[in-house]
Amino acid sequence: MKLYITEGDLLDQPVEVIVNAWNRNIIPWWLLIPQGVSGAIKRRGGFGPFRELAHYGAIPLGEAVFTSAGRLPFRGIIHVAGINMFWRSSEFSVRKSVRSAMRIVAERGFSSVAIPLIGAGSGGGSADNIQNIILAELATIEFSGEVYVVRYKKEKRR
Repeated sequence: MKLYITEGDLLDQPVEVIVNAWNRNIIPWWLLIPQGVSGAIKRRGGFGPFRELAHYGAIPLGEAVFTSAGRLPFRGIIHVAGINMFWRSSEFSVRKSVRSAMRIVAERGFSSVAIPLIGAGSGGGSADNIQNIILAELATIEFSGEVYVVRYKKEKRR
């Protein structure tokens, strides 16, 4: 695997598919205040992927589902249930989310994926700790494509 650790916006990465750090999908998407990666996807990609996501029902912790990318330029979005019912991430939920997302990447034959820091931000995990967990899990996975681990960094406006 070619691994890149980058700062920036997940939605600006040169990949085929992105990972959305989602929740267990128990609360209807339209009741949630858009924030983080999901908020950015809704603003730039539209509500289509989330309408599709609603058809899956409850997602077990650490599992992943695939939807279209809406108006985004990707081949799809992999939504991972990276936080528990108390909106908190754990090493278990992050590791399993990475495994589940990469399983979908392999099954669908994608050659590149961008992964945010699943469970940081509203999930309560520290960015450095979450990044270390993601990198440790990726080290156990065989994949011949490109993986971008993206630390969100807001662009400065001039």
